[in-house]
Amino acid sequence: MLVPVLVAFGYQDDARYAYDEAFVITLFSGAALCFATRGEHRELETRDGFLLVTLVWTVLPVFGALPLLVYFNELSMTDAYFEAMSGLTTTGATVLLGLDELPPSINLWRAMLEWLGGMGIIVLAVAVLPLLRVGGRQIYHAETPGPMKDVRLTPRITESAKGLWFVYASITFACVLSYHLAGMTWLDAVIHAFSTMSLGGFSSHDASFAFFDSPLIEAVAIVFMLVSGINFATHFLVLHKWSFAPYRRDPEAGWFLASMGGGTILVAAYLLLTGTYADLGTALRFAAFNVISIGTTTGYASTDYDLWPIFAPLVMLLLSLTTSSAGSTGGGIKMIRTRLMVQQGFREMVRLLHPQAQVPIKLGQQVVPNQIVFAVLAFMSLYGASVTIMTLLLLATGVDFVTAFTAVIACITNTGPGLNHVGPATTYAMFTDFQIWVCSVAMLLGRLELFTVLVLFTPGFWRR
Repeated sequence: MLVPVLVAFGYQDDARYAYDEAFVITLFSGAALCFATRGEHRELETRDGFLLVTLVWTVLPVFGALPLLVYFNELSMTDAYFEAMSGLTTTGATVLLGLDELPPSINLWRAMLEWLGGMGIIVLAVAVLPLLRVGGRQIYHAETPGPMKDVRLTPRITESAKGLWFVYASITFACVLSYHLAGMTWLDAVIHAFSTMSLGGFSSHDASFAFFDSPLIEAVAIVFMLVSGINFATHFLVLHKWSFAPYRRDPEAGWFLASMGGGTILVAAYLLLTGTYADLGTALRFAAFNVISIGTTTGYASTDYDLWPIFAPLVMLLLSLTTSSAGSTGGGIKMIRTRLMVQQGFREMVRLLHPQAQVPIKLGQQVVPNQIVFAVLAFMSLYGASVTIMTLLLLATGVDFVTAFTAVIACITNTGPGLNHVGPATTYAMFTDFQIWVCSVAMLLGRLELFTVLVLFTPGFWRR
């Protein structure tokens, strides 16, 4: 909180005293926890890992919400928690209006939550979840550095986290410079670099990237959104070995980029054929930015794509479900699982024709064990069930189907904007407290890969 405090005093904005109370509460809460557990020393076990990860992403938004609660007198705890949860899970859904008039430090704080959450997700995905064996992540044992090969949560995660922090911070710095050179102010460049690298999508303007109306700024955003949608462990290996070979060996990077390119061409052609835009250049410009923004689960908008024919935004939401890489800051089910499910589908068709055939599923030269395929199948089933249940909950409260379904998809994939009443030109402010909590749970489940949270609700977890 010291960074937005310095910005607040530098700009002499209205929020410069909003952080005092939040700072004191956070400091004393941390001190109390340290004092209460000062005599406990033992290794973390797998069961501790599940509980720790879930508690961090559940409790931390409470403290992230404190500056918002202090500054916005009319903001409820539910809405403030939703905003902070949206930031830390890099979702980018918001209940706030009038972003252009907000104090610079508040907009910076929102973007910082996303940036810190993005780094937390990278370390979680690359270093922690493989050890908890969540949803097939262990297939990266042969592909990624150090901690992926460890059998316990200490000590080498620290070294991996340092390397990932360096890569993440270095690319963020390059993003800040690029945005500024493309025409943004320094403050806007920092805010949007934070939310771009985290694939979060918070902006300091209600109109998002339509505020700038700059093809060059949009091009910079596209490049860094694509970079952030690739596994950061792969970026780490590229920098460590000074070779682009890890990109070629990455089982997701090529498919991810091909999906983004194919989606852009498809949507641009459709917009041109339906007369939404009169020329190919304009159609490509708006299709490329918004398809990649939603497909990478960032959530920026350069136009109100909710006004496009429904086919186009639904294609974009489908991409948000399937394309981001594991180990990136993106959400959704991840490209690695999409690939495995496609290959499993083809394997079952081959078995229909040749029942005795042995058809292995491979990623590169590596054969994927069946137990991993089964774990991914279970993940997909739970993902579908979660989307269905939460959509039904919103429908039961009177929300129309398009708004309910796309809100759940946008939250569980950590994308942010949906369609209709939660489209890119609107916010989640029209939702009731119950509806906001449903969306908050969706963000948590999506970001922590479902199993990490749901395992806590099984009786076996609590048995000694």
